[in-house]
Amino acid sequence: MLCDLFSQRSGLGALDRVFSPLVPVLALVLLSGCSSVSYYSQLAEGQLQLLRARQPVEQLLRDPATDPVLRERLEHAEQARVFASDVLKLPDNRSYRVYADLGRPYVVWNVFATPELSLQPITHCFPIAGCVAYRGYYRQGAARGAAALMRQQGLDVYVGGVEAYSTLGWFDDPLLSSMLGWGDERLASLIFHELAHQRFYVKDDTEFNESFATFVEQQGTRQWRAARGLAAVGEDTSRQREQFIQLVLDSRERLQQLYAGQLSDAAKRAAKQAEFARLRAEYRQLRDGQWAGDKRYDAWIYAPMSNAKLLPFSLYDQWVSAFAALFQQVGGDWPQFYQAVEQLGKLPLAQRKAELGKLAQPSAKPIRP
Repeated sequence: MLCDLFSQRSGLGALDRVFSPLVPVLALVLLSGCSSVSYYSQLAEGQLQLLRARQPVEQLLRDPATDPVLRERLEHAEQARVFASDVLKLPDNRSYRVYADLGRPYVVWNVFATPELSLQPITHCFPIAGCVAYRGYYRQGAARGAAALMRQQGLDVYVGGVEAYSTLGWFDDPLLSSMLGWGDERLASLIFHELAHQRFYVKDDTEFNESFATFVEQQGTRQWRAARGLAAVGEDTSRQREQFIQLVLDSRERLQQLYAGQLSDAAKRAAKQAEFARLRAEYRQLRDGQWAGDKRYDAWIYAPMSNAKLLPFSLYDQWVSAFAALFQQVGGDWPQFYQAVEQLGKLPLAQRKAELGKLAQPSAKPIRP
């Protein structure tokens, strides 16, 4: 996940040393052309607080006063960080080699929005990051307030907490206390995902960026487990995740067709609610049948539903299979894979999507970087 301020899902490195003192200046530059001064002010303030809270991991590991539980988590994170650069060929810098205690469960809360009868995201454009499909807030109350205003405008809205983000290498991104509450594997996965954003990023294409980072996260985690002598993730767990994602994507596709149809708005509203009911019914059938009653997705499926709530599935999973096919085509060679990804990233948007669509097909032919 990138942060709105500089790149919204990116010892203190050279760029960091240069730019850290200039954060207030950069904020003023951004503010000078903005209609929402308060929004950009909270971004600048939140990022600055994060920078000030960082401590080198190596220093914390040497300190005998460091909490034993924190020490264990930091040691594991350091191992994953080394693996990311040495094996996955992700950037070898100071990101995730510093630590910041947030004192809250998430670093930011992202607000997604769509029109009432559309799955097209409301995008927000920034000087460096380009246009993205969400807005980030460092305080949950601010995110909820922004969401309430959007709902008053008739938009579908969804607010989701984010444990980590990348600044695309503009700063040394820290390990966050919000990340350390997860298990060892999830922590490593987050590091892989966020470093992938630093490795390559295409302006104005959230689906490409997040799907790419998600694939690196998933493949990196598989290799991380193998390197540690652990068994592959259970087939049942993996299958359930894939089935659930497909369930949501199928629902999105039906909604797309509904909104593009000729029904009246009133009829579309009724059909929209019927589709959400169908999604829940199909989920229950899957849960109580093939999954033998496993309720891991109950909280999500039974919470209020909206178009905006379905957005992250498209953003994070749309092209994962395409990147997986590309990785296979280069024989699992990470440098060649990144070269091929960069070639895709240079294409015009329409052509890039067409190539990704071809890759996602089972019969995709090899593409050489």
